[in-house]
Amino acid sequence: MNSTVATLTARSLLGHRRALLLLALPAVFLVLAVISRWLAGEDSGNTVVLLGGFALGTLVPLLGLIAGTGAIGPEIDDGSVVYLLSKPLGRHTIVRTKLAVAVGVVVTFAVLPTLVAGLILSGGSDRLAVGFAVAALVAGIAYCALFLALAVMTRHAVVVGLLYALIWETLVGNFVPGAQALSVQQWALALTEKIVGSSRSAELSITPAVGLGAAVPLLLVVVVGFTWYAGRRLRSLRIAGDE
Repeated sequence: MNSTVATLTARSLLGHRRALLLLALPAVFLVLAVISRWLAGEDSGNTVVLLGGFALGTLVPLLGLIAGTGAIGPEIDDGSVVYLLSKPLGRHTIVRTKLAVAVGVVVTFAVLPTLVAGLILSGGSDRLAVGFAVAALVAGIAYCALFLALAVMTRHAVVVGLLYALIWETLVGNFVPGAQALSVQQWALALTEKIVGSSRSAELSITPAVGLGAAVPLLLVVVVGFTWYAGRRLRSLRIAGDE
């Protein structure tokens, strides 16, 4: 971790326009949670639908995309990354620092709202709020690592990431058997099932495509693998004076 890089990254991510985007989605989510609780009362079924479908299926991947690509993508696009790369800092240190800031943003704007919405909807029953908050946390870390690496790999990271988040994670990851096993959302959902309990999860249709024994290693591979690859790819970027 490098405090200077962390500060600059946080300022970039929380700039005016991006901050509005970061605030809009959780605000809509919390409003939906309040309306649902007001209309339907405490209902575990509604809680699973809203937390699983909106929070884990849409909010977390989209905020992971904004934070992950925004942590380094704009610097690469405008060329200002050369000033950072000219400093005596390890490329992997830069990547790890930016990843930590991106994860902090996701925790603030996705994980905490998921926990609050879960408490509003279920009142703490069935441990659904905690279960989905933990799933949002691990999925958010994985998405940040994935999208940060994507930002280093291509200047079209936002477009590619948006297609991945909306098509693969939201549609394919929810409805296509077989392909679900390759969904970060499904891996994270295995943690929710563990926290809620297998019998109660079955009653509430919390049925991840993979078990916890496979989900945890897969999540670790994504986080560690993409973080390492982003650092390696960053080392290959040429800066003024290299030639």
